Amino acid sequence: MTTFLPLLNEDNSALFNALDRIGPIILDAQHSIPLPQLPQQSYLLVDQDTSVDIDAVASWLDEGVEKVIVPLSSAKELIGVLPADRLVLLLDVANVSAVSDKIRNGVSGVLLKTPSIDIDFITPFSKFFVGSTIYVLSTADSLPTVSNIRELQTIGATLVLPESQLTLDTSSSTKLNVADAFLATVVSDRADGLYPTVVTTETGHSLGLVYSSKASVKESIISGKGVYQSRKHGLWRKGETSGATQDVVRIRLDCDSDSLEFRVVQHGVGFCHLNRQSCFSEATGLPALENTLRQRLENAPEGSYTQRLFKDPVLLQSKIMEEADELCNAETKEDIAFEAADLFYFALTRCVAAGVSISDIERSLDKKAKKVTRRPGNAKPQWTKEAPVTPAAPAVPEKKEETKVDGPIRMRTSDLSKVSPEERVQLLRRPVLKSDEMIEKVKPIVEAVRQRGDEALLELTAKFDRVKLDSTVIFPPFAPESMVIEEDVRKAIDVAYSNIHKFHAAQVDGSTLKVETMPGVVCSRFARPIVRVGLYVPGGTAVLPSTALMLGIPAQVAGCKEIVLATPPRPDGSITPEVMYVAHLVGASAILKAGGAQAVAAMAYGTKTVPKVDKIFGPGNQWVTAAKMLVQNDTDALVSIDMPAGPSEVLVIADHTANPAFVAADLLSQAEHGVDSQVVLVAVNLTPEHLAAIEQEVDVQASALSRVDIVRQSIPKSIIVKVANTDEAIQFSNDYAPEHLILHLEDASQRVAEIDNAGSVFVGAFTPESCGDYASGTNHTLPTNGYARQFSGVNTLSFQKHITSQEITAAGLDVLGPVVATLADCEGLQAHANAVRVRLDQVKKSA
Repeated sequence: MTTFLPLLNEDNSALFNALDRIGPIILDAQHSIPLPQLPQQSYLLVDQDTSVDIDAVASWLDEGVEKVIVPLSSAKELIGVLPADRLVLLLDVANVSAVSDKIRNGVSGVLLKTPSIDIDFITPFSKFFVGSTIYVLSTADSLPTVSNIRELQTIGATLVLPESQLTLDTSSSTKLNVADAFLATVVSDRADGLYPTVVTTETGHSLGLVYSSKASVKESIISGKGVYQSRKHGLWRKGETSGATQDVVRIRLDCDSDSLEFRVVQHGVGFCHLNRQSCFSEATGLPALENTLRQRLENAPEGSYTQRLFKDPVLLQSKIMEEADELCNAETKEDIAFEAADLFYFALTRCVAAGVSISDIERSLDKKAKKVTRRPGNAKPQWTKEAPVTPAAPAVPEKKEETKVDGPIRMRTSDLSKVSPEERVQLLRRPVLKSDEMIEKVKPIVEAVRQRGDEALLELTAKFDRVKLDSTVIFPPFAPESMVIEEDVRKAIDVAYSNIHKFHAAQVDGSTLKVETMPGVVCSRFARPIVRVGLYVPGGTAVLPSTALMLGIPAQVAGCKEIVLATPPRPDGSITPEVMYVAHLVGASAILKAGGAQAVAAMAYGTKTVPKVDKIFGPGNQWVTAAKMLVQNDTDALVSIDMPAGPSEVLVIADHTANPAFVAADLLSQAEHGVDSQVVLVAVNLTPEHLAAIEQEVDVQASALSRVDIVRQSIPKSIIVKVANTDEAIQFSNDYAPEHLILHLEDASQRVAEIDNAGSVFVGAFTPESCGDYASGTNHTLPTNGYARQFSGVNTLSFQKHITSQEITAAGLDVLGPVVATLADCEGLQAHANAVRVRLDQVKKSA
């Protein structure tokens, strides 16, 4: 129950913290507190002069804001779109007549700004808004009183007190003490005037029953510590002598305002004088398990199973997945309870290891419950299982009409001329990649391979690739039977190999650059291959021999002495024969039968069987990308990577000459890579009919694809950006910096010179991105996620590094030496200067 609502518009941490302990707080929507750091219960007030965006209000509510208080002008747009129980109407007394039945029924409360607290006026007003909570904000100069709070409570209304009228000090004629306002309606049926007080944990589990007084409540609100009233000894500051102190999380009134609840974080041995958590009994269930796990984390018996779980994240992860699977397969009530208990145990162990409490989980659940926007909630592809099919009796084949699932496949559309600068920035963003979270997930995998080598690699291959192997590495010569492929596929690979080899061979830097910077001083620069390279070839949702070509050929051309190719094995433990054939063509020195983070770790650190490499190349999923980022920053690995990577992407610029079928096909060629892929169509002054034809082609072509389920998830995340002319289109593309850029333009060839940022450009109607992916000659391993601003795609020079040298004659040093000595003296590096001067002295003696 709420006795009053504070309205804050300035930063006052002490007042803020005190108010946060006793109930909801109204904050100005322009308040500087970030949404994730809002108090436990917060209302946001939108000023009369502030325009309200529906998406912004929805995002506030999604972040956990209890209610949004909006003016009448904005309420008309929000009502019917957002839940009524989350909206409060901001209303001036002069505007009451303007409230329609629709608005009255579309909100859960009304914040009434009134020149005085007149119960006779407010009472009929509350009857007009029957079923709504009435909040009253007086605009008078005089300070509302405790009596006003009580009077308003009798008609079900709540007083709003601005920050300027509140204090943590004693109440005065200009400010009301926070505790006095909170306790305004509290009554006691006891002769001593004390209030029965139930003390609970953050999760509501009872600790004990005590008593409070106005003085003890005031001190608790201000200090944030558990302070109560002893019937014998006066104020009782819990833990003052025992050390079992309490941090107050929330103080609440019951429905009759005659008792209190303190929710606290209990420190020390417990609340009870018998050194138990609760006065009523020992903790049971989840609270007991949480206490036990916390104790085990601090002081687990050597060799205990819980200690193993804390020390072996990979084991813990495996057990969570195992128990989740067993819970899904349980059938009887007893089995479901049994398996759920096991899952709770391992899940809570994971939480305690990360410092997450049950109360943290409950807060997250509460926050999720407050969301007003919802995702479809479909399972990710790797967790989707098809229901078992019962064989049916043979039937005469019947031709059925094609039916589309979930409606047409559509992209989102924005008009660049109508978006704000902030919205334009959002259009340039990719789907969110939580790289920090992914790095934390791969750390245990990488660490396991680093410490236990082949043993861990075999375990992880069995776990993630679901293949049990005796050895994970194949060395040449490769068995001919492992490379048997269809003749047409072999010929296609041979043509692709020839084109890619030709283009990359032309990039080799085999010359030595020599420059005489001054007489007798010659500086040189020459290229050398990186000796040992690791090539990651994905094998998840698609088999990619093309990636083996794109990585293996430049490594071969550059002259790398060791080429380790890593790719996930098939269910029978073998490698895809097309990839094997390419490995043979490019002269791979080893093939690692492993995927994911474990393959990256094996190449980065090396094992007894896996050769260590100096640089790792290749695309992959989030696990691979995170592992590459992790190992490149580990000095123990001493390994670099080709570039940061993200989901595949394409940007297509299309004008009036664009063929809708061609454009749609190009968009879908990237959208089918994965659910996190993004495609962008920049439409240059296209007519509505032309744009509709492209969208129709996207839907029709996508529905015919075997990977349509992936496209159904990636296309809705993708966008159509409408622009007025080609200059605007190219400017947007340069800002976006796409991995692949396709120009469906009338003057496509002439426009290439204006492209500043792109991984690879595909010029004209008959240059599909697919050709660059496979066989035209350019490389398809390209920078994504906007990194085309700083990075090139993989090329021959990616597999080389450059060394510089200098050769100086005695005459050259005679001229250059004094310059160097002067600069060394300037920097205070005497040894540097001396290395020159001893030589200059020798030159002078020899002269």
